[in-house]
Amino acid sequence: MRANRSDFLEQAKQAFAQLQQQSTGELDQRKQAVEALVKPLRESLDKVDGKIGEIEKARASAYGALGEQLKSLNAAQLQLQTEASRLSTALRSTTYAGSWGELQLRRVVEMADMLPYCDFAEQESSGGLRADLAIRLPGGQRIVVDAKAPLESYRAAGEAAEGSARSERLQEHAQKVRGHIDALGAKNYWEQFQPAPEFVVLFLPGDHFLTAALQSDPTLMDRALAKRVLLATPTTLIALLKAAAYGWRQESVSKNAEEISSLGRQLYDRVVIFADNLAKMGGGLEAAVKGYNAAVGSFEQTLLPGARRFAELGAKGAKDLETPPAVESGVRAVVKKG
Repeated sequence: MRANRSDFLEQAKQAFAQLQQQSTGELDQRKQAVEALVKPLRESLDKVDGKIGEIEKARASAYGALGEQLKSLNAAQLQLQTEASRLSTALRSTTYAGSWGELQLRRVVEMADMLPYCDFAEQESSGGLRADLAIRLPGGQRIVVDAKAPLESYRAAGEAAEGSARSERLQEHAQKVRGHIDALGAKNYWEQFQPAPEFVVLFLPGDHFLTAALQSDPTLMDRALAKRVLLATPTTLIALLKAAAYGWRQESVSKNAEEISSLGRQLYDRVVIFADNLAKMGGGLEAAVKGYNAAVGSFEQTLLPGARRFAELGAKGAKDLETPPAVESGVRAVVKKG
């Protein structure tokens, strides 16, 4: 039994060794097969990780650039708010508001083709009164324009909330416009400028300024006309200036017609003088023709017979003696019809 046990144990060890060796080989094969299956997946995952890393880097860079742009935008917005506040403060000033009105006025005049050097003169003053624009018209007349209309109340109404505050500001705007109309009427531009203008134009640099004033006080237009003040916006002033430009064009056409008439008279006088000189020259030519024909007759009657006698006596030269032809064409007289 002891010997059988030893053989059994030896055979078991050998069997287990073979089984272990066989299992190890199969395990290696399975490991290699699994690695062969997993390798493409691992490579794909590595590529995905690389792409994710690149995307993360790009995202970080984009977020950084976006952050910088947001900072710049914030700084620009703060600067814009500051400049807008300054502009709003400046527009509330009467001086800057007047300058803006004068700028709008000049723009309107340029759009109407009424250039400063030919049709209008800016900043004219006479008798201590300052007009923003004095437009020259044909015949020496003028249109006086004032662009210093008060607009601060209208801007305050735009900033006010809806309700009584806004209505009060608009009423104040209408009152200031009415006061400016009275001030322009009291200046009496038509007495200061010579020749006297028929009216003075109060220029409002926007249609909404006039509309708001008329809505609050519908009598402003009648009051202005009674004071010989004409309320004008860019639209109406352009129409007025276009009419003035048309008058200047008609004046130019009239001057050109007079100049053409004068040149025509001068040309007619010169043609008459030329016709007289031509007639005198024709008379001279006719006298020359008559003298030539008389000389030819004298030559034929007195000189030619003696010369031919020389030829008969053998004293003939190399050429034959020919009789000069007489001029039969007469000179055409210059006919002057009244």
